[in-house]
Amino acid sequence: MTTDDVLEEFRGAGALREGHFILASGRHSPMFLQKNLVFQYPERTARLCKALAEKIEASFGKPDLIVSPAVGAIIPGYETARWLGVPAMYVEREEGAFRLRRAFSIEPGAKVVVIEDVITTGGSFREAVEPIEAAGGVVLCCACLVDRSGGRADVGFPLVALATLDVPSYPADNLPSELAALPAEEPGSKRLRA
Repeated sequence: MTTDDVLEEFRGAGALREGHFILASGRHSPMFLQKNLVFQYPERTARLCKALAEKIEASFGKPDLIVSPAVGAIIPGYETARWLGVPAMYVEREEGAFRLRRAFSIEPGAKVVVIEDVITTGGSFREAVEPIEAAGGVVLCCACLVDRSGGRADVGFPLVALATLDVPSYPADNLPSELAALPAEEPGSKRLRA
């Protein structure tokens, strides 16, 4: 599957949006990939995750399990694990840090692939790896459907991306005037408060 094929899945679901968006990283961007609009369609999600599973296995072999950061990456993590024929679990935030909860456990030495949906900086990957390694898991790679950093995201491990885009993002205090003139939307869930 090519980057154009991946973007066509997003376009077909109305998930490729333009405007002024505040990303999970806190950076601002003129483009947002609303992946949940893709994930509402099982056939689209299956096509994307099957291709990601094939790319992971071709590069690293079959892992023992897939771990995803909650909540946005649970669906692609599960679906990619299904195509690989391995268990899927997720880490979730507890007191600001990712933790294994819900009786999930990782066997020491287990080969793990961390799955994300769309990345910009790689911050969630780096955080999600901590409880995996603390449990004795061995992270083979991090994988995502879309790397919007143009390959510059620092995930701390080899990165397998189904599609790579070079989408600009900016710190809040250094916005181009055309972006600053638009009202900002914050469509993600990372900073939602209970």
